[in-house]
Formats: sequence, C-alpha cells, structure tokens
Amino acid sequence: MLSLLFLVGIVFWGLYTASRLRRAIHMLQQNSYRNERFLRWMKENRRRVFQIRDFIPILTFIVAFVDILDNVAILLFIAFYLILYLVRDTGKEKKKLAVTARVKRLITTTAIVVLVLGGLSFYFESIQNKALVPLLATFVLLNILSFYIVLLANTINQPIEKQINQGYFNDAERIIKESRNLEVIGITGSYGKTSTKHVLNTILSSHRNGLMTPESYNTKLGVTITIRNMLRPFHDYFIAEMGAKQENDIKEICDLVHHKYAVITAIGEQHLETFKTLDNIKKTKFEIVDTLPDDGVAFLNKDDANIMSMTPKSNCRVVYYGIHADGLDYKAENIMFSAKGTSFRVVKADGTTIEIQTKLLGEHNIYNILSAIAVASELGVPNEKMAVAAKKITPVPHRMEIRKHSSNITIIDDAFNSNPVGSKMALDVLGQMDGYKVLITPGMIELGDEEYALNKKLGQHAAKACDYVILVGKNQTKPLQDGLAEAQYPEAQYYVAQNLDDAIAKMNEIAKEKTVVLIENDLPDTFNE
Repeated sequence: MLSLLFLVGIVFWGLYTASRLRRAIHMLQQNSYRNERFLRWMKENRRRVFQIRDFIPILTFIVAFVDILDNVAILLFIAFYLILYLVRDTGKEKKKLAVTARVKRLITTTAIVVLVLGGLSFYFESIQNKALVPLLATFVLLNILSFYIVLLANTINQPIEKQINQGYFNDAERIIKESRNLEVIGITGSYGKTSTKHVLNTILSSHRNGLMTPESYNTKLGVTITIRNMLRPFHDYFIAEMGAKQENDIKEICDLVHHKYAVITAIGEQHLETFKTLDNIKKTKFEIVDTLPDDGVAFLNKDDANIMSMTPKSNCRVVYYGIHADGLDYKAENIMFSAKGTSFRVVKADGTTIEIQTKLLGEHNIYNILSAIAVASELGVPNEKMAVAAKKITPVPHRMEIRKHSSNITIIDDAFNSNPVGSKMALDVLGQMDGYKVLITPGMIELGDEEYALNKKLGQHAAKACDYVILVGKNQTKPLQDGLAEAQYPEAQYYVAQNLDDAIAKMNEIAKEKTVVLIENDLPDTFNE
C-alpha cells in the first residue's frame, strides 16, 4: 500500500497541476472554447504547452525501477513538484479568466477526468505488489498533458454546451420577437464597429431610449447574453455589434436579432488565419446586408473599395456615406484637426448641413460619426440634437484614447487595434502631432499568410511617422524589424522590449520634454512570448 509520504507528494503535484490546468482553461477561453483554434494555438506555442521543466519528474519513475529506491523516488516526486509549484509562472494576466458557468462545468469535467485516470492508477497499485513505476508515470504524464486533458474535457462537454446555448438563443430570439416596437441596428466591419456603436448610441440616446451590446460582446453568445440580461420593454432601439472570424458568424447573429438597419464600417484584411481570403471576409461582412428585410436600410462606406466591390443580395434601400466619393447621401466636408479634436461639416443628400465638433481624432473617426449620423437621421433624430451629442462623444477605452501619462508624456492608447488600415491611420494621426513621436507595438496578429508582409509594411510606415519605435517581443516583431531596416531606419532609434512593462520603462527612459506615444495593439495572453 502507498505510504503517507506519497500522499504528501500528491498534494504538491495537485497544486502545481491545478495551476497548469487553470492556464490551459484560460487559453481555451481566449480561443472561444473552439477546439480547432485551441489546437492551432497549442501547435504554435509548444514551449508553453510542453515546458522542459515539467519533464524533469520523469526521473522519479526511472529511479523507481530499482526496487530498493522506492522511497528515494517518492522523495524526488515530492521535491520536484514542490519546487515546480514554487517557481510556477505567476505573471500578470492582461485578461483574467472569467469564471463563468461554462468554466465551472469545464473545471468539473476536467477534475473528473484527472480523478478517474489517477484513481485507476491507484487501484492498479493496490492490487499489484510492484506498481510504483506506472503510478508515478501516470501522475507525471497527467501533468505534462494538462492542456490535452482540458481539450478532452471540452470535447466531452460540447454536446451539453451546445444544448444549453441553443436554449439561450431561443430565449433571446423570443424576447426580440416580443419587442414589437424595437428598432434593431446591426453594425459590423473589419474595424471601427465598436467605436461606431458607441458613437451611434451617444447620438441616439439624446433622443430615444435604447441599449447597445457592451464592450466587445460581438459574438452570437455575447449578443444573446446582452438580450437576455439587459433588454427591457422600454427600450426603443438595440444596437448589436457583430464580429466574425469565419463564414456564417454574422448570419447567425442576424437570424437571432432580426435587424432592420445594417452598417458596414469598412472591410479589410483581418482574421485571415481563419478566413483565408479577403473574398471570404467580404462575403461574411455582407451577410449583415444580405439578411435585411425588403424594408430594411443598409448604410455603406462608399470610400471603401472592398465594400463597393460587393452587390447586396437583398432588396433593401442603400444609404452611402463618405468623404471622397461622389453620389453620397452623407458627406463630410471642411475637415479640420487640432489638439482639441476634429471639426467638419456633414452635407446631406437634401442639401441640409450639420456642423460637427468632436474630441475624437483621426479620419477613421469621421467615418464612424458619419455612419452614426446617417442612421440617427433615418430614425428621426433632429440635426441640432446630433450636433450637440457629437460634442459629448468620448473615445472608447483603448481605441485612440488620449490620456496624460506624465507632465511630458501624452499617450494615444490604441491597444485594441489590430488591423492594417486602422494601424496605418493611427500612425498618420501620430505623425500630425507636435512633439517627440514614439510608437509602442507588438505588431498585428491573425493575418494568416499575409501576416509577415503586412507587419513589414507597418514597420516601413512607422519609419516615416516616428522619431523612436519600441517593439514588444523579439520573435513576434521580426517583420517590423525587417520593415524598419528596409526603410533604413537608424538602429539607435528603435528598441526591442521583452514585454509591455519593459517597453514602458524604455518609453520613460527616452522621453523628451514633449513626447507623444502611440500604443498600437496589445496582444492577448495567448501571444505572450
């Protein structure tokens, strides 16, 4: 029978293995609980899935092959897992694990899998005279294969989760159908959709009472949660942000909310890792238009070539907005940028105008406001109310948000941006600023085969706009480094930081009397090097 000594070892093993399993669950959650994405992530992050130090306890069952060294093997087992637990990675997480009901079910199933496998090894040991080797081997392997155990538990839970989610979807759709006077507005795009959602809500709320999906709740489940928990009979409108990483993602949300109004902000190269081609992105984004009813209205950015390359399949009415194109229903003119923000004039198709003043910076924000004004006009908001509301628009956190870091450093926080066009626009804004211009970025992700070329191009553009560049992650930023080198950017004017903390320290070190810092993208925990 096993000694109490081995049970002590199991305690330390359990503490360390629990920390590994928690990390695996966290990464699965950040990959939207999708096994195919989680497997891809594991393949790309083998060193995090299989840490070299986790293989050291293999020595315990090698030693146990010698009959007289059983106690030595157990002592080694205790020592190794005690040390591993004490030196485990406790680094700060950018996005905490959300302990939802689904996570609790996943934890339960994971625990059952571990207990069953561990229990079988205990049973085998109890009926054998010499079974310490397979017993130790089982527990060591359970630790090494922590991420695969979570993958197995998620696979076991999938039928249950699918049934639970379908119940939520049905309930959300029922609530929408029972809200007969509710105006539902869908917003999608490769970038700008969250900012547009906030701008539109600010303008509409000056005239009517409504609801928007919070934060980045732009998946079918996120929209469902918003409807079930927050939508009330007194709401006049509901703004649903719709995100997508693969075909039919937007159509599923549209079938749920039965929207009458649709906005496409822009279409560009994003999530190419899952979409594969730009054509797939365009077709998926246009699902928001193609699902509109005949009396629906689509609001399209006419300056966007990718949007204009598509033909709507529905019989809905189309309203165009923009800055440069001809034949616009809503056009921005007399654009002026200053340290206080942006001012411009909106010219409607009927000839009426609205003078807009906003704290927001950048041409992309003009498009966001234009689309919001177009929708609000269709919903009957008076021009004067829209002009007043525009002054109240505040930047969405981490989306071109300007804040004072210190007496000499101003930060433009664009940490949520991760697409080629948006990143270029952000650099254009930085280039127009007075002072010492600094960029901090880890580059862009999920761009598939185009990722290297697009990040290299970003590096080349940064060379023109920045006085100093701080790159985050030696391996992640190799394309940017190559772009800077090709643009003959001086090596003395850029620095490769280990992590964001290192980057901020370098920023403080090189800052001058008047410094403006653009933080462009901040990768999730799944991309930590």
